[in-house]
Amino acid sequence: MNPVARCFRNLLFAMGIMTLAPAAWLAAGTEVQAAEFERNIMTGGPTGTYIRIGKDIAALGSDCGLTLNVVESAGSLENFVGVRNRRNTQFGIVQSDLLEYLKTFEANDPEVQNAVRGVRIMFPLYNEEIHVLARTGIASLKDLEGKKVAIGVKDSGTFLTASLILDILQVNAAERLPFNPDQALPKLIEGEIDAFFYVAGAPASLFANADIDPAQFHLLPITEAPLLATYIKASIPAGTYGFQSEAVDVVAVKAVLMTYDYDPDKNAYHRQSCTAVSDFSSLVLNGMDKLRQTGHPKWKSVDLSALPPGWQVGSCVKAGMALDYAPACTRAADPAPADSNEEYLNLLKQRLKN
Repeated sequence: MNPVARCFRNLLFAMGIMTLAPAAWLAAGTEVQAAEFERNIMTGGPTGTYIRIGKDIAALGSDCGLTLNVVESAGSLENFVGVRNRRNTQFGIVQSDLLEYLKTFEANDPEVQNAVRGVRIMFPLYNEEIHVLARTGIASLKDLEGKKVAIGVKDSGTFLTASLILDILQVNAAERLPFNPDQALPKLIEGEIDAFFYVAGAPASLFANADIDPAQFHLLPITEAPLLATYIKASIPAGTYGFQSEAVDVVAVKAVLMTYDYDPDKNAYHRQSCTAVSDFSSLVLNGMDKLRQTGHPKWKSVDLSALPPGWQVGSCVKAGMALDYAPACTRAADPAPADSNEEYLNLLKQRLKN
């Protein structure tokens, strides 16, 4: 097994993905009380792009009277598991490299087949640049050999991507430290680590809002050819961050909005969740102009046709994409039942005329 496959499989076991069966509530035949139903989207950390994208989608729902709770998480791995197994979690944002490797393993591994069963694409989103902030004496990813490198907490997409990249390039860091980017930045500034990975759509607020000395720290270029089989060429323009005076060539992964393929004929929970997915599919499609004008800058680069290979779009998503679909908040109210007393009075008037 190659280093990338070994690393990825270890990540799946670490997360419990390889052993999780679908949650009992998801397949249960019992009716779920309407009062218990919620709509949730799993995103990422408080300073990341995912949570801002989730809030933009939730705002579309709020304008329409539909509440969507934006849930912080460690990132892609947790979000994938959440869509598959977490109650009242219809949506999660996931990195495309996770999807690619799950599909790679699925062909020959029944446990992975079970882990991905029912998980579907809602919409492809934007490219997420891979940021590696390092000391200025470190010029490339190869120079991370023997260094202390923070790669993110183990259930995050950053952890997955950093682990895969270091293994693909066969870079042996002295330590791979499980710090999230919020923890890693002060540790880098204080000299406790040498570099850290962060996968986030630029501009990432962590860097945009931080006081980072360009004489001491810089973003590493990521141009190594072996990475281009998995990742997309990208560039972070000059001036994206205050410490960055020149453009930096990097690679990127695509962020993808995932959901579950609910069966509205199964039970009340499935019906309600399928409706939620259809409603928000319609709201996002119809609200793209607003998202591009007022949402995170990454909405401007969203390409809804850029579907990751090997993954199917959910049936509830396609229902909401129909031209004649109306979200619950825009449907005309049912006519009020006729007032029986009014009918009585009309009949009485007719009798009194005679």
